[in-house]
Amino acid sequence: MASANDPGPEITRLITEDAPRLIEIRRDIHAHPETGFDTVRTAARVAAELRDLGLTVQTGVGRTGVVAEIAGSGPGPCLILRADMDALPIEEQTGLPFASTIPGQMHACGHDLHTASLLGAAKALVALAPGLNGTVRLVFQPAEETQESGAAAMVADGAAEGADLAIGFHNRPELAAGLVLLNRGASTASSDEFKVVVHGKSGHAARPHAAIDPIVAAAHIITQLQTVISREMDPALSAVLTVGHIHGGATQNIIPDSCMFEGTVRCRSPQSRDLAEASFRRICEGVAMALNVRAEVEYIRGAPAVLNDDTLVDRAIASLGHQFDAVPQVEQGSSFGAEDFSHFSERMPSLQIFIGSGQPGRDDRVHNSDYQPDEACIAQSAIALTRMAVDLLA
Repeated sequence: MASANDPGPEITRLITEDAPRLIEIRRDIHAHPETGFDTVRTAARVAAELRDLGLTVQTGVGRTGVVAEIAGSGPGPCLILRADMDALPIEEQTGLPFASTIPGQMHACGHDLHTASLLGAAKALVALAPGLNGTVRLVFQPAEETQESGAAAMVADGAAEGADLAIGFHNRPELAAGLVLLNRGASTASSDEFKVVVHGKSGHAARPHAAIDPIVAAAHIITQLQTVISREMDPALSAVLTVGHIHGGATQNIIPDSCMFEGTVRCRSPQSRDLAEASFRRICEGVAMALNVRAEVEYIRGAPAVLNDDTLVDRAIASLGHQFDAVPQVEQGSSFGAEDFSHFSERMPSLQIFIGSGQPGRDDRVHNSDYQPDEACIAQSAIALTRMAVDLLA
């Protein structure tokens, strides 16, 4: 039974009453998806909703990001609540009445849900602000799905400056709506990209001795690169190295001058990330030297891994356990997906929460053209964010 001082019932009431508005916002954003940094319409809708709450709004943060703050009645820490706004370059196949009106673009990862959820939390926290000690900073971010990170751009524009804690969240269709999942340790993996061009010497296929074959050399390099994971990496600090594209030559009877391959490296710790890059470069250069070719290596570091603060995990378990009927699930993370919320989490104690969005009778996954999440997760996410903010700023 809730105590007289338990904020849970009031949080639930505020957001449940607001749920129809939040669904309308989500459907409007879903029908008008914007990718990368081009979240102009979405950012304008977000800014308008925040101004309607009486908040002072910063726009153009990290190009198209939006920031606003809710001040409590007393001094305390600054807590970031962050949602991403961008869609994906996917042609929607749902047939829903509010399906994408933009050809080749779709909210297939649920960032429309995230944006609506944080707007719901914002409205509730404005009402609850007199009971807060500290500040809630609302961060609405573009370009989470692109190699050029919107989080990094917003951080460069000062979105993390002066903040003490940060919470991010993501819908999870593998979980039923209403369930919450927390990870200890790494919540996601780092995401780095590579491109290698192996330079040889072209010649006739019938006279390979007069040429230097870059395709054979590239094949040896690719095979050897797999030993970075199987023979150099501590299994407890595992990683994934994938070559997703290879191209060399134009016809069957010519040994080409070059062969290119590219792919990604995903790691769940800073140690494995550093080891993977150093080993990658060593193998490319060493095999190239042994086979008398030259390897031109381009290795681009993307978002680091999101590392959850253990104290915040414990506080979230207690906080959300009091708010919801089901106690949050807690596990050691195993995902090698990437999330640029890590640009915030590497600067302050942070936590990423996963909110169930699975619809009964469906088996959805994100980044799918027929993704149809349960919209009940919008209110659930807003409640979770609000409860965490209230408890952290008590």
